[in-house]
Amino acid sequence: MGFANASVSFTRFRILDPVTDELLREVPDRLRKHAIVDIDDLPEMHAQGWVSFEDFLDTAWSEAPAQKGNYFVFSLRVDNRKIPAGVIRKHLAIALRAEKEELRARGKTFISRERKKEIKEQVLLRLRQRFLPVPGEFNVIWLLEKNEVWFASTQSGMIDLFMEEFLQTFDLRLDQLTPYTLAVGMLDEDALLRLDRLEATQFASLDA
Repeated sequence: MGFANASVSFTRFRILDPVTDELLREVPDRLRKHAIVDIDDLPEMHAQGWVSFEDFLDTAWSEAPAQKGNYFVFSLRVDNRKIPAGVIRKHLAIALRAEKEELRARGKTFISRERKKEIKEQVLLRLRQRFLPVPGEFNVIWLLEKNEVWFASTQSGMIDLFMEEFLQTFDLRLDQLTPYTLAVGMLDEDALLRLDRLEATQFASLDA
């Protein structure tokens, strides 16, 4: 899901560090530098990086620029190669059986721990070449005037990944805008003290 859909769940952040004009001029180049590297033909299990908002296959922003007036829009693409555990177990068993038969033909029976580890790595490498990674796309909107960033996900693991990738790319730290942090920016000191003393309301019946 993304911001172009009829409905979307997203997380808001504020940028904690100063954003200079020089940095803003560098944004397109930094996005290209940290664009995702396709792993379809590589053995890696995971890849992440930036892509165009308009086309998640465009890692050079050749179709449309990232800046739209007072906004930067782009996407975080995350590719994960998933091999079912059952498939790994089956092919590892086949490889170990073949290894035992080869050893038996030479009058041996014992497979060392190191050799078993080597066989498993070989099996995983072969399977990685047969299973394509599954891509995921998460839109990003950077509101320059407000110094805010909106990210089209509410998953905690994806939020952590996004914040780290944003920091690595732009050298800017993000702070998630929760209801409490929003209240901190709106209330005076006395109101904040009262807010801190509030306790959660128990809506479920205690007799249940």
